[in-house]
Formats: sequence, C-alpha cells, structure tokens
Amino acid sequence: MMASSYNAKEEDGHHSGASSHGGAGVVKSKKPDNTAFKQQRLPAWQPILTAGTVLPAFFVIGLIFIPIGIGLYVTSNNIKEFEIDYTGVETSSPCYSCASNFSWNSTTSCFCSVNFTLEQPFESNVFMYYGLSNFYQNHRRYVKSRDDSQLNGDRSALTNPSKECEPYRTSEGLPIAPCGAIANSLFNDTLELYHIDPSGNRSAIPLVKKGIAWWTDKHVKFRNPGGNNNNLTAAFQGTKKPVNWRKPVNELDPSDPENNGFINEDFIVWMRTAALPTFRKLYRIIQKKSSTTPTLPSGRYVLDITYNYPVLSFDGRKRMILSTISWMGGKNPFLGIAYITVGSICFFLGVILLIIHHKYDTRNNSADIPN
Repeated sequence: MMASSYNAKEEDGHHSGASSHGGAGVVKSKKPDNTAFKQQRLPAWQPILTAGTVLPAFFVIGLIFIPIGIGLYVTSNNIKEFEIDYTGVETSSPCYSCASNFSWNSTTSCFCSVNFTLEQPFESNVFMYYGLSNFYQNHRRYVKSRDDSQLNGDRSALTNPSKECEPYRTSEGLPIAPCGAIANSLFNDTLELYHIDPSGNRSAIPLVKKGIAWWTDKHVKFRNPGGNNNNLTAAFQGTKKPVNWRKPVNELDPSDPENNGFINEDFIVWMRTAALPTFRKLYRIIQKKSSTTPTLPSGRYVLDITYNYPVLSFDGRKRMILSTISWMGGKNPFLGIAYITVGSICFFLGVILLIIHHKYDTRNNSADIPN
C-alpha cells in the first residue's frame, strides 16, 4: 500500500524540479492556491429551515410583537392633544381679514383672536407647537441655503457669507446676518394663550420660551460673534437683517442676552429643517405648577395671534397644537400599529403553515423495513 503526498504547489503548476532548470521559461499559473480560504472551504454554518424551527419562530414573534404594539398604541392614545387651525381661509374665520390682506411687504402687524374650548383638562407639562402645511423645508436648495460657520460666530463668515446663501447673501452691498433662505423665512407669528373663567375674566397662561431647542444646537452649533460679548449691536455692526425680517438678529430678544442673536431659541428651532412638508415645531412650554391642579383646566380659552406669517401664497396652512407627552414622546400611533400588524401577520402565517404541515406532510416515520 503506497501513500501519496499531496503538494498544493504541484497542482498549481509549480513542480519541484522546474525551478532548477530554466526557471525563466516557466509560466506561473493563475489558479488560486489550494488553501481553505481561497478555495472557500472554511467552516460555515447554514441553517436548515424545517417546520420545527420556522413555526415556533413565527409564533414567538407574534406573541412578542402584539403585546408590545398594544402597549405602544394605548400609551399613544393616552396622550392628550388639541389642534386648532388659524390660517384664515374661511370667511367665518377670525383671521380671515389678516390672511387676505397681509403679505411679506406689510409694515404693520395684524391681530386676531381665536376662541376654543378644552373638553378635558391637560395634566403635567403641556407643549405648545406651531404647525405648517405645504411648506417644503426639505427642498435641496433650501436646505443648503445657510452658512454654518456664520451661525457658529465666525467673524470672517459674518462679513463674507457662503455663496450657498444666494440670493439672500447680501443686501444693499452689506452681508446679511443670518444669511440664506432658511433664516429669511423664519416663522414670526406671536401666540398668546388666555384662560376664560366662568365670570368672563381673562388670565394669561405663562409660556416658557427657553428650553425648546436642542442642547447641542444651543451650546455648540449656534454662537454669537464676539464670544461672551453682550454688546450684540457692535458685534453685528456692518451687516443687514434678512429681507423678510422686520428687525435685525440682535433684537430678537433684547430683554434676555442669553436668548438673543444667533442663540435665540425660536431661531434655532426654525433652522433645524423638517423632513416632510407638513410639520410642527416646538414654540413654548406650559409648566405644571402644582400636583393638585391641572396645567390647563377644562373650559374656555382664547388664542391671541399677531399675524405676521403669510402662507396663502403657497397654499399653506397654519395651526397651533397643545400636547402632553409620555415616555415615548408625543402622540404617534404608527409605531404601535406597525408592531400589531407585524405580530398579527407572523401569528397568522404560523397558523397557516402549521395547518399545511399537518395536512400535507407525506413522511412516514413509523414505516418498518421488511425482513
């Protein structure tokens, strides 16, 4: 009995005696080396899908996803939300005259009031949003129309903004601060909320304007030029306000230096563009004062609006939203519905496959081999 030794190099055309006789004339083979890696013989695991493994997987996914989906859906439905449209499209709307006569060229503000009733009290903190519809903040040129270096307080970018800001880069020969289409279209309606008691007296609801922006935006991405210099008039000297603004950036909130200029939180919230044409942005926070009384009791309310933002030119809509939140955020039933749908489909497929398996399984495990 003879044992043969295997040489991978001999298989590839590299014979042991060929290298000592005219090695220059030997043609090297392009065949990969005979190794486990190059010949794809590495150990591998491939699952074998059988009824014993697939059916339990479908049932387990269904039994896990359905309860999670129900929990998410119930939690979302427990969030209280109230929405009111104040665009002023209908002639019966209190803001109809403002919507019809107001434009970007208007020099004076228009005022209107909308009455509404809360059927249920709002507990815990209440978040006030403004919402816009048919406003495409996700347009490519719109998203790029900004100068992040300028917004970060860079002096050179303040006097020489990026060309991405065109046509809102300069005005009357001076650089615009902040430049770009996003800043130029800043939402500038003013909303004030009042509660009407049974005797008809109005009491103002305190609205907190700080704490509405992301911490990283407030303290990292947006900075005023000059660092901690509170003299923003001197810091922004030699610049012009955006075309559609009524006042320069250093007068957004003169009463609070920590909320003025580029670090104004209303401005920061607006500069974070939305992905969809219908969106909402946080405007104010109504904080809960005591544990015994609701934040917003049920009853009559009035919303006073300083109408500065025209939307009829692009068939847009404006609305105010009051909402509470939960551990999963704001009201959004989609995630719960998605979990329930996937779990139900998996459970249903498991039942169908189980019936097919028992009905059409042709294997006979009890058959005996004849003697």
